[in-house]
Parts: sequence; C-alpha cells; structure tokens
Amino acid sequence: MKKITLAVACAMCTMASWAWSQKGHDTVAYIAECHLSPAAADSVATILEGKSPVYWANWLDNASHTPDYAYTKTWHYKNVNEGVAYEDAPTNPDGDAVTAIREQIAILSDSVSTMAQKQLAMKILIHVVGDLHQPMHMGRETDKGANYVKVKFFGRDANLHSVWDGSIMNSGHAWTYTEWQNQLDRLNPEQEAAEAAGNIDDWARQTLGIANEVYDYFPAGCKISYDQVAHWTPVIEQQVLRGGLRLARILNALYNPESTDKPADF
Repeated sequence: MKKITLAVACAMCTMASWAWSQKGHDTVAYIAECHLSPAAADSVATILEGKSPVYWANWLDNASHTPDYAYTKTWHYKNVNEGVAYEDAPTNPDGDAVTAIREQIAILSDSVSTMAQKQLAMKILIHVVGDLHQPMHMGRETDKGANYVKVKFFGRDANLHSVWDGSIMNSGHAWTYTEWQNQLDRLNPEQEAAEAAGNIDDWARQTLGIANEVYDYFPAGCKISYDQVAHWTPVIEQQVLRGGLRLARILNALYNPESTDKPADF
C-alpha cells in the first residue's frame, strides 16, 4: 500500500511540473470566460461544442504525455537562461509558449481552417496563455525551469517549479476557481485594459522579470513556509488575473466584430 501511495505521489509531482495547478488554469479560463463579448462567447461555445473554456483548461497537460500530442511538450514554456535578454534567447526548434500562442491565433483567424483544427487550437490557446503567466515557465533551461532547484516546502522535499505551479497558490487561498475569480476579478475598466495591454512578447518579458525575482528570492535549499506564501501569493493572484484578462482580449479580438484589436496585434 505504501508503494502504491508513493507511486501516486510521484506521478502527481511529475504532472505538477507542467503548469499552473489545475485550479490555476481553471481560474484563468473562467476569468476569460467572464470577459467575453456575447459574439465571442457564442463563437467560443460553437468551437468547443457548448463546453466552457474551463472544461478544457487543463487538457493539454495530459494530452502532451500522449503520442498524438507529444509534439506540444515544449509549448508549455519558454526558457531564458540567467543573464540572457529575452530578445537574445535561442529559439527552441520544437516551439515554445510564445510561438505556440501565435500559431493557435493564426489557425483560429484563418477562414480555411477546419473545425477540427480550430477546436484543437482553442484548447491549446486556453492552456498555454495560462502557462505563459507562471513565472517558472519562463525559467532557465539550465535547471529545467527550476525543476532542479531543490527546496523545502513546509519541511517537505520539493522543487521550486512545483512550488510555483500550485503549492503557494493552494496554500495562499483554499478557494474554488469560481471563488478565485470572484475575489480577484474586481478591476474597473481602465485597470482591466491596462493589465490586458501589450502583446505576447510583452507578457513573456513581464513574466520573465518576475521569474528572475523568484530565482533571487528562493535559492536552492531554502525553506518555504508561511512568510514566503504570504509574500508571493499576491504575485500569483496578479498573474492569474492577467492571464484571464489577456486570454479574453485575444478571444474578443478574434470573434467580436466591434473589437479594436486584430489577431495580428498579438
């Protein structure tokens, strides 16, 4: 029984290294859903066959482990090593989060794309926009996005990536994704527009800046407890909210006839 429990725990740790926790991705998707125009909401619902973006928010984390979608494994992140400027980071020939988001926007905006292509692109887009806002998904290739940075989380062995995927978030608030949305999504229209502004490269640079701060704050072997959770939970709140608002802006640009944004703007 102990061996089974350990195996399950190890599997969960492996899956957790992919992205925000399930709750984080659900929250990003739900915030986006709450900000869709009626026209965009109808178009998204048509592509997803009536299901909510939340339904598909975590799909890619599992799908990337399957043979059919193994090509998306590198699409969850973009590595930028220490001391390297965002613009100078080598391009991953297999793709990364930034190129993946742009590719899905192109598919969704192309009139010749089939419904099957649009459905896959929508599922990927919903997930990867969330990933782009998890700081360790802009982490360093040298330590695999901080997966190799060993830390202690409330006395337990952990790595810095998994701590940022979900441990801090879930320790900061024991909320459902709807409660996360309700508590965070309270900006006025001007504030919302400011948070959603920019393009994908701007958002990636911003997340990279936070990633570098995280590396400086959490050296290998550090002990993470209540003080650290309290210090960094507001940053996670902000990143989750940004991810949701920016995903909504992309979808509204794609499907809202009155939007001043165009897919090429991203």
